[in-house]
Amino acid sequence: MNYLEFKFIIDPPQPASEILIAELGLAGFESFVENEDGITAYIPKEEFDAEAMAGIHILQSPEFDISYTQKEIEQVNWNEEWEKNFHPIMVNETCSVRAPFHPAPDVKYDIVIEPKMSFGTGHHATTHMMIQFLLKHDLKDKKILDMGCGTGVLAIVAEKRGAKEIDAIDIDNWCYLNTVENVERNNCNKITAYEGAAELLEGRQYDTIIANINRNILLEDMATYEKSLNNDGELYLSGFYANDIPVIKEECERFGMQFDEQLERDEWVALRFLKS
Repeated sequence: MNYLEFKFIIDPPQPASEILIAELGLAGFESFVENEDGITAYIPKEEFDAEAMAGIHILQSPEFDISYTQKEIEQVNWNEEWEKNFHPIMVNETCSVRAPFHPAPDVKYDIVIEPKMSFGTGHHATTHMMIQFLLKHDLKDKKILDMGCGTGVLAIVAEKRGAKEIDAIDIDNWCYLNTVENVERNNCNKITAYEGAAELLEGRQYDTIIANINRNILLEDMATYEKSLNNDGELYLSGFYANDIPVIKEECERFGMQFDEQLERDEWVALRFLKS
């Protein structure tokens, strides 16, 4: 299978690089390499959609100067590419997210992730904020859902924080398989991974739901989240921008979930709601 390689030159690189990665991911791009002056992105040739590319909002933003070139290449050794560019991160000085080849730090929670082509290393602002929420609030003995789990990093943090049972669900087969690998890699035994979407939640109940996806899917599935959330449960949402907050709040409150807390990072936001 041949791929298309897009090299984006971005000025200034941040926060535009993170925003562009998120938008390209929604357009079908599978892997990204961050560079000093931008990013390189890859997508299978047969899956490239020129109309979707034209709809990437940040490419039209007057706040950033973004140019790109593209070429067709043979399949890339993804592991080699991300190993060159994947650096460990630290959240609140207590939780490290690193690759297997990085030395183990002296922290309370040491999470080892091999992301391959899955989303969720902690580098993106949304994942980083969700980890902040999980580190701040009590998860002990709770049953938790990680919806759109990506690499499984949030589910793994939840187990390290004392959750008694975690379901990790993603619609993408690669993410499902990667979550299974990373769960084993971190010696977790309370996480069960599933491949699928919101229909899998039928008949399931949770004390805490984590959903780091995107605005449209969150709005579409809000009724299902509310139905699956126990009374006095908590809902953590991210994957959208600050200007999306009003519509997210309105939809949550329509289903009886009250806004409690907000985090912001690089123009992205994460929100916490409580179900009374």
